[in-house]
Amino acid sequence: MEQIVRIAVQKSGRLSDDSLSLIKECGIKFYNGTGKLKSTSTNFPVEFLFLRDDDIPGYVADGVADLGIVGQNEVAEKDKEVVLLKKLGFSKCRLALAIPKGTPYEGLEYFEGKSIATSYPKILKNYLDTHQIKADIHEISGSVEIAPSIGLAEGICDIVSSGSTLMMNGLKEVEGIFNSEAVLIAHPQLSDWKKSIVDKLLFRINAVQTGKSNKYVLMNVPNAALPKIISLIPGMRSPTILPLAEEGWSSVHSVLSEDQFWENMDELRAAGAEGILVVPIEKMVI
Repeated sequence: MEQIVRIAVQKSGRLSDDSLSLIKECGIKFYNGTGKLKSTSTNFPVEFLFLRDDDIPGYVADGVADLGIVGQNEVAEKDKEVVLLKKLGFSKCRLALAIPKGTPYEGLEYFEGKSIATSYPKILKNYLDTHQIKADIHEISGSVEIAPSIGLAEGICDIVSSGSTLMMNGLKEVEGIFNSEAVLIAHPQLSDWKKSIVDKLLFRINAVQTGKSNKYVLMNVPNAALPKIISLIPGMRSPTILPLAEEGWSSVHSVLSEDQFWENMDELRAAGAEGILVVPIEKMVI
């Protein structure tokens, strides 16, 4: 029997798009045509299962899938026995409490004795219990934002990204209760062979993500300014310095986080750096 690692991925939506984009950036080739629920990679020993996001933690816990890429909110809500291997840094959002826009709000005590509509009753109950608030939780599977306007609840608890959906439905966010992002989860008892494949996958993911957070920087620098420039842009070990055709000048190459580069831009120019180039890095192995 062919050995393969099965990865459960959300079948549609933003998290699905971001997940498949990451997989492709890892050099893993597969076909996922419209309506396709399963696909096998042509160059890496993995098979993809395209599922509803709230089903993924259960499939991984039961061993139907070995790995899953899913929102951290779903992992917490389903509370299945899975291992969180890595936070992936995309599809970030938060679970938040919201109430009608014109309603006064002075604190979490507002919800005492009131009804709250949500698709995340477990996370909400844990949060309310922690803050000793007793409320009536109405579990509904979708269109949570409409609940206050039809008299079903006095507030809601739902996933918020930009907040535009709340505004369109006459609601305002009053409390953020859980921060979420895409995570890679695993079945807790993988075979040694599957663990070796997972390690290779994690290596590729780390290389892609490290590359995205860093930039390759090149600049022309007068030799007299090299000590100052080097102090401003330490590389992974140290900057690379190459002589230019013009005497007295060098080309300085380094890898920097984008934030670090912009913080030092004015100092680099003041120290004499010219012709500064910032180049994206596709992958970076450290």
